Amino acid sequence: MTLAMDRDDRPATPVRFSAGTAAPRTPVPEGACDCHVHLYDSRFPADPAARLRPPDAQVSDLRALQRRIGTTRAVLVTPSTYGTDNRCMLQGLAALGDEARGVAVIGGHESDAELRRLHGAGVRGARLNLSLGVSGTAESLLPLAQRIAPLGWHLQLLMAPDLLADRADVLRRLPVPLVFDHFGRIPPALAGRHPAQALLLELLRDGRAWIKLSGGYIVSERHAVDDPGLDALAESYLRAAPERVVWGSDWPHATATAGLQPLPDDAQQLDCLARWARQTGDGLLLQRVLVDNPAALYGFAPAAAVLETSTRTPRDIP
Repeated sequence: MTLAMDRDDRPATPVRFSAGTAAPRTPVPEGACDCHVHLYDSRFPADPAARLRPPDAQVSDLRALQRRIGTTRAVLVTPSTYGTDNRCMLQGLAALGDEARGVAVIGGHESDAELRRLHGAGVRGARLNLSLGVSGTAESLLPLAQRIAPLGWHLQLLMAPDLLADRADVLRRLPVPLVFDHFGRIPPALAGRHPAQALLLELLRDGRAWIKLSGGYIVSERHAVDDPGLDALAESYLRAAPERVVWGSDWPHATATAGLQPLPDDAQQLDCLARWARQTGDGLLLQRVLVDNPAALYGFAPAAAVLETSTRTPRDIP
């Protein structure tokens, strides 16, 4: 049997939990970061209230994805499956070293020493998932923000558009940067129409927030990576604040492995990002979204210093 060849003539290799085998059509820049991935390991028990319980997806699988799509950095986000148990994410950080950062899920009751331990391991933010999460409520926005502010962390949010718009006054007053994942959970059909998107654009322009172009296949009514409806939504964020946009694959696509959407092609997701960057900005925009902006948000070393720092461990992270 003849192997298909990918776009730079290497043998195509399937990657677990990712459709397709080809590399992205547009080569990614050195130091490119995938700012939204999860790890799963059945050695860590799922929270009893968790609705998504995917199969194991481990560091070796993530590295295979990186080799295929060209990313070298990753941001590991504790998934809803584990509630406030961050051990699986922390295990991944320890294995990946200085080329990874973490976003934890916390209850707000953790000691200062525990939060400092998370910071030393590479955690740079806390996530409040009000969509599929099993901990936290909208009323915990301010307490969580106050808890993490001394560490310089950001608060990553996943909220339904109506709830997001309803909490506008609180969000404007929070003492930490905000990161909205999955396109701010705005369905493409509501782009330019829902007050939640207007709020997101305001927060981006004011330098109070960041947006992740992740999970496009989740917010798409077609559940498709290449849904043309995503174009206007993505480009609105890129035009509003190109220095505040990052990208994430959402690998290993827990909603897809649960049968809620088709499994996406992660190279195709990067191709869509490259198209949005070409249509929206100059030739440097892809570099900003994949390298410069993640370095600013998560504290990665400049891309030129990648090789010099590649042997450092999470304990060395400043």
